[in-house]
Amino acid sequence: MPGGGTFREDFAASVVVALVALPLCVGVAVASGVPAELGIVTGVVGGLVTGWFRGSSLQVSGPAAGLTVLVYEAVRTYGLPALGVLVLAAGVVQLGMGVLRLGRWFRAVSVAVVHGMLAGIGLVLIAGQLYALAGVEAPGKTLEKVGGLPGLVAQADWAAVALGAGTVAVLVGWRRMPARLRLVPGALVAVVAATLVSVLLGLPVAKVRVTGVLEAVSPPGWEEFGVLASVGALGTVVALALIASAETLFSAAAVDRMHDGARTEYDRELVAQGVGNTVCGLLGALPMTAVIVRSAANVEAGARTRAARVLHGGWLLLFTVALPGLLEVVPLAVLAGVLLHAGFTLLPARAVAVLWRTHRGEAVVLVATASAIVATGLFEGVLFGLGLAVAKAAWDTSHVHTEKGWEGEVLCVRIVGNASFLRLPRLLDELDSLPAGHPVRLDLGGLRHLDHACLVALEGWERKRSRLPGREGVA
Repeated sequence: MPGGGTFREDFAASVVVALVALPLCVGVAVASGVPAELGIVTGVVGGLVTGWFRGSSLQVSGPAAGLTVLVYEAVRTYGLPALGVLVLAAGVVQLGMGVLRLGRWFRAVSVAVVHGMLAGIGLVLIAGQLYALAGVEAPGKTLEKVGGLPGLVAQADWAAVALGAGTVAVLVGWRRMPARLRLVPGALVAVVAATLVSVLLGLPVAKVRVTGVLEAVSPPGWEEFGVLASVGALGTVVALALIASAETLFSAAAVDRMHDGARTEYDRELVAQGVGNTVCGLLGALPMTAVIVRSAANVEAGARTRAARVLHGGWLLLFTVALPGLLEVVPLAVLAGVLLHAGFTLLPARAVAVLWRTHRGEAVVLVATASAIVATGLFEGVLFGLGLAVAKAAWDTSHVHTEKGWEGEVLCVRIVGNASFLRLPRLLDELDSLPAGHPVRLDLGGLRHLDHACLVALEGWERKRSRLPGREGVA
């Protein structure tokens, strides 16, 4: 592993990243409905296992807010013991995609669908964490959570709300602090400050429960593998693999723009993520992805090689094994505040505004994808968004128009563009509006694409117009 003259920078960056990762690992686990320790286990694996692999040298992996919705539903449906099997299977799928060199194909996914997926995840995360912030048990489905928000005011634990709101306020305000202060991660400052307030005031709010990281490791038994016989479980595996891969590779593209070092090798990064998730599955932990918040902190802290992310995994393990009692004083509402802030950062308000001004169809795909995720679920919403993007692309590429000119007594109609069934009604309407009483010759030489439906329709129209059998008159 590279090191040498860069070790000092990597060592300092690893401490910063570990301090950023610790509250996020715990918060994501709690939001996913699993013990807090499992989030830390995934963070440790993301550093000590995935961190060694070549792919994206400065990108940091761990449990991600983007998978909380899917994991929560999986645990609720199949039980916590089955989670390891699902994550293990998803890791194997990612390994297969990396070996088959499918990583580059993720760059072909519509940006609008990606932004829509992130926005949908953000909305679902916000809806769930508002209940955690208020200290109230949340309903199961997202639409039920949204519908129950007006009644949340009457049930809220206002001490917990104040702590969570204060956490969000610190996170937002920390960005405006001088650069020297911002070397300390905002998430760490917010969690420590809110926790100190809770302890000093003796607030009776729910706190994180930690039984020990090593004790939390629970490899799945052979009987748990029977869950893979379920079609729904296989769908969850595919969803975990695809969404984790997409989030990882899009994060890699963003991180590449933040530094001048080596660019990401997408297929190798998929293999690294596959190995990491396979190990997480064997340990019964949460799934991992590369996480932009931790990765950005790594770059901004001056990391030079992948040594920083490996060391960050070691720090996480040391913190939680040596000082587990520190986590148990952290209120759940504080972690909810951290995740609420993370959810809001996933909402691409600026991207929607830009797309609406320049490519309104893409903006519609983005909003529709996010809405479908909220209304149905993550996997179904993303599939809907991909289908809508494909339909839009097909519509956009099927532009066709006519050019008319007289050749003596014959009206020559030249059809130009891509003639597909999507534009056939409009094309036939335009041909039907041609002046009657004159012979017409169709020239199809300007077409770049002509599908079978259009060919048959145009032949039928020409025969009807010319009253001649066969294809005479079609150039």
